[in-house]
Amino acid sequence: MNRPLDTADVVVVGSGIVGLGAAYAAVRRGLRVIVVDRTDAPVGATIRNFGHLCIGAQGGQARHYADVSRELWLRLSQDAGFWLRESGTLVAARHDDELAVLDAASREGGIRLLEAAELRRLAPLRAEGLVGGAHIESDLQTDPRTAADAIVRHLAGLGVDFRFRTAVTAVGAGHVDTTRGPITCGSVVVAVNHDIDQLLPDVAERHGVVRCALDMMRAAVSFRHPLAAPLLTGWSLVRYGRFADGPEAGALRERLHAERPDLAAIDLNQMYTQLPDGTLIIGDSHSTATAPAPFQPEAAFTAFLAEAEALFDAPAPRVIERWQGVYAKGPQEFLIDRGDDGVLVLAATTGIGMTTGLGLAEENLAAAFGWAAAMEGTS
Repeated sequence: MNRPLDTADVVVVGSGIVGLGAAYAAVRRGLRVIVVDRTDAPVGATIRNFGHLCIGAQGGQARHYADVSRELWLRLSQDAGFWLRESGTLVAARHDDELAVLDAASREGGIRLLEAAELRRLAPLRAEGLVGGAHIESDLQTDPRTAADAIVRHLAGLGVDFRFRTAVTAVGAGHVDTTRGPITCGSVVVAVNHDIDQLLPDVAERHGVVRCALDMMRAAVSFRHPLAAPLLTGWSLVRYGRFADGPEAGALRERLHAERPDLAAIDLNQMYTQLPDGTLIIGDSHSTATAPAPFQPEAAFTAFLAEAEALFDAPAPRVIERWQGVYAKGPQEFLIDRGDDGVLVLAATTGIGMTTGLGLAEENLAAAFGWAAAMEGTS
């Protein structure tokens, strides 16, 4: 017996943060939305990160998407009921060249420079070697493991139809073929992050998309007081656009790589976020390949723990979990592609998907499909 053909105004392929942002943008405009994902819940990069929404450290288009995302995160946290705090971000500087990077960036506003003593009141850091720091004021923090599931529940309550454990085999103008049957629709959005090379290999090749694998861990810690906000270091300053593009960052990068070639070899971003239960997320390293090996060298985890012990005025962390994250990486910060068939493909092709993904979806769906801005206050 033939089943009736499913229909929707918008089909979103992928339930990561960009896919959830696309579904949110569509359902707020009164459209019927189906989200299709081969897993039974968000399990990719959207839950394997720091929960750090690093808005004020971005530049250019990334900053625009981050600013849009910030308002959407704040709205969703209220409506979906998950933990989010307007914490800002702390940056620990242990060398004058790190202070120089922070000082240059602070001239644009939104970053407040801190004396070492004030920074130690906000983060339990060792006094030795600490020369100062900064507070990035606009940043947010959430718990990615609980936020993603809460957003799914909220969107389902708004009428979004989630088709989990369902693989998409093909997309085209007005249709999506799945392992549970075809769906006809007005618009298709593909937001499958690094797996774009499996569903749409020509798009992935055209945009130079590969995979970046990273190592992370969560540890129990005994701090004299909790971290007031996510914490970045000099290794972070040479990664994020607002800091990394200036001449000051060039000098910092040269010193860091000369002094610690071992940390440069694992492409370290030394940063930390503390969850509401008190545990600390520590990371992370980066390794790029078309298909990264699943094996995680212990050298990265050893470095994480050694650097944490050197930075924090506290006993050694006790590791609870280790994991591998994977995200799409390309020569540009974002993949935005709309072919002749009208299928819109979106991905953050750096490690800032949680920071920018909601805004990336909101802005590009509105532009591609000619939608007006969603009404303020619509949940």
